[in-house]
Amino acid sequence: MQSSWVGKFALLSAIWGASFALIKVAVEAGVPPVWVAFGRCFFGALALGLVCLVTRTPLPRDRRTWGHALVVATLLNAVPFTLLAFGETLVTSVLAGVFNATMPLTTLVFVLLVVPAEKVTAARVAGLAVGFSGVLVVLGVWDGVGGDVLVGGLACLGATTFYGAGYAYTRRFFSGGSQSASALSAVQVTCAAGELAIAAPLIAGVPDRPGWFAVGALVVLGAAGTGWAYVLNLDVIRAAGPTVAATVTYVAPVWSTVAGALLLSEPVGWNTVVGGAVVIAGVLLARKPHNGGIAQKSGSQVVRSNKPW
Repeated sequence: MQSSWVGKFALLSAIWGASFALIKVAVEAGVPPVWVAFGRCFFGALALGLVCLVTRTPLPRDRRTWGHALVVATLLNAVPFTLLAFGETLVTSVLAGVFNATMPLTTLVFVLLVVPAEKVTAARVAGLAVGFSGVLVVLGVWDGVGGDVLVGGLACLGATTFYGAGYAYTRRFFSGGSQSASALSAVQVTCAAGELAIAAPLIAGVPDRPGWFAVGALVVLGAAGTGWAYVLNLDVIRAAGPTVAATVTYVAPVWSTVAGALLLSEPVGWNTVVGGAVVIAGVLLARKPHNGGIAQKSGSQVVRSNKPW
């Protein structure tokens, strides 16, 4: 079981880590955030549709699957993609990647709320406290909190909150059954593209024609970061559960920091590095094994479980 998803997990972290730099390229070219979200979902849906066509994978037709897909598309795509792109109009891609590392913490919060079997423990409370104190370090609260960094940071944290709810919902209602990961991902991202096709003109109007560099960034962001990556993501969720899948954010900030610093010449302050390390320490503490927790279950038990944890 582990060998079947570890390689996919590593590749997923690299793809999603580099995505922050691609988002930054698009928003700096003047593409409105909601249109950035639409672009990555549109090209992602095309890529996933091509995968299903080549592999002759039929899409699910039952209303239940499509209904859950609409919810997952909202929680994991339409809203957080827009919030993240908006956040990157105000903060660097490096900071956005670090803020994204809080995703396992927000996932844990939702799991504790919706799964009666999961208990609130001292380690988990301490982990949440430590993790979010790391966010304060990244924000540099000793210099005063306000301005673009605060607004952009809150937007990025809002995105991770939706991701946390989406991971829990996906494991419980969407990733089970016999449907292939590529088919479910295609349905999910297609629903998100449809939602944003309606929302984008209402929110931001018709955008100016972006340059070819921005279009290229959106194509790569969509086809790889929202297309192929979502097949990898669902495979990892199925094999290891949503909280393990959410820990891709342990590694993604490394990729986002390297890409932002080397490709976009973005500054990397000491508080960004230290705060990111504190966030990850909090996540590890919150995931400390406990009686009945997932850390004591094998991968096959996780797959068979109906719990979103």
